[in-house]
Amino acid sequence: MSKRGLKSVLAGLTTAALFIPPIAVAEGSRDTGLEIDVSLILEGFFYNEISSGNQTPAGFSGHDHGHDHGHSHSHDHGLSEGFNLGHSELVIESRLGDLLDGTLLVGFDEDHIEVEEAYLVTRALPAGFQLKGGKFLSDVGYMNSRHPHDWDFSDRPLVNRFLFGDHGLQETGIQASWVAPTRTFTRFGIEVLQGENGHFNRFVAVASGHGDHGHGHGDHGHGHDDHGHGHDDHGHGHDDHGHGHDDHGHGHDDHGHGHNDHGHGHSHGGAPYSEYSAPTLFTAFVKTGPDLGADHALQLGASTGYNRQVARVEDHGHHAHALEGDAWFAGLDLAYRYDAGRSYGQGDWRVTSEYFHVWRNLDEYVEHGNWEQRDRHRERQDGMYLEAVYGVAPRWQAGLRTEALGLTNKVVDFHPTEVESLSTSYRHSAQVTFRPVEQVFLRTQLSHNDFAANNGERDRGLELMFQVNVALGAHGAHRF
Repeated sequence: MSKRGLKSVLAGLTTAALFIPPIAVAEGSRDTGLEIDVSLILEGFFYNEISSGNQTPAGFSGHDHGHDHGHSHSHDHGLSEGFNLGHSELVIESRLGDLLDGTLLVGFDEDHIEVEEAYLVTRALPAGFQLKGGKFLSDVGYMNSRHPHDWDFSDRPLVNRFLFGDHGLQETGIQASWVAPTRTFTRFGIEVLQGENGHFNRFVAVASGHGDHGHGHGDHGHGHDDHGHGHDDHGHGHDDHGHGHDDHGHGHDDHGHGHNDHGHGHSHGGAPYSEYSAPTLFTAFVKTGPDLGADHALQLGASTGYNRQVARVEDHGHHAHALEGDAWFAGLDLAYRYDAGRSYGQGDWRVTSEYFHVWRNLDEYVEHGNWEQRDRHRERQDGMYLEAVYGVAPRWQAGLRTEALGLTNKVVDFHPTEVESLSTSYRHSAQVTFRPVEQVFLRTQLSHNDFAANNGERDRGLELMFQVNVALGAHGAHRF
């Protein structure tokens, strides 16, 4: 969408946000019980790369290229040096009496606009059951379902970004959940999803260095993340059709998707597998919160997911390689809160941690005129983070986060074909946040990247971010 068209759309949405709620509440609530709340969340960034380093951890170049901190859209609207308009959101929430809740969330920056969530949730099912349908962020883990204004740091954790995608696990589908009738809060859920967005999708990456135009971005290939830290300063360029090699000749396109509308389009006459019909992605989760008293709160979670088809193709012109199979993930998450009972958050604690592990069972195919099936391989990758935030004074918070990506980092490489064991990448961040009022925060964050490269070397970089986030309108309270 052009900038002029984007501005027109945003102007229309903003006008609707100003005028629809009073009319809807005045007339809708009188006639049908319809209630509508609208909020506008605006964000700005100042970004400075104090020292540059490798921006793609070893073993993950097939997922993402370029300079990205967990919010990168593949539309070249990443944070550049200096001032940037960040990831802003227009949220429309509606309640139809005791029957349904509806949410529409439109995310935008200065160049792009996208419907990030649009779903309905039931309110009247018996025995603690609930259904959700539409496009939404999966409830696996802790961080995945949260939007940037609800984060304690300015960027998405590495494990969530590189294993699941720039928006996390964001899909179209249905969710069924059940809250057990027990004294301890316990919620179970399952999700049936298309499997077409993010990194844990049907086609992890399709690569081409010499082929025709068959590797262009498909319907779901533009996986941008929430803040768009996506420089192209480090040699990860792509040509006019989206075909790019990484520094080691693995030929993944710069955005980790790049499949055409049919999922392949290999210049040697197609991929050696058939595309499964959607839905292909299935998840399950459980969350429980034991009662620790009035001042303490704890939530523990476990989740798993299965995608029945993932694939990767590498085209080297005179020959090609393909990997196709299925993928699993499993994860654990923890969130702890302590309320000191003092004014404006002073003395409060928040501690959050997650761990995820992904397995991919892949059949290998090689093409020298005709495709031939060879061996079967298993890729394994994982990651974790631990973050803590403390209320150092009224309205002031300070936090630390440490992350590890690829504690297990076994991925298939070609020439010769083998499962490589690559090194672990790390990132350490510190932040200070000031909230003059509840709806506004100003945050300064310093991050040190210690990323392993595919050649076994380590590359370090230092980044400074200053973030301003303002929530206007009927913005609801933050979840646990």
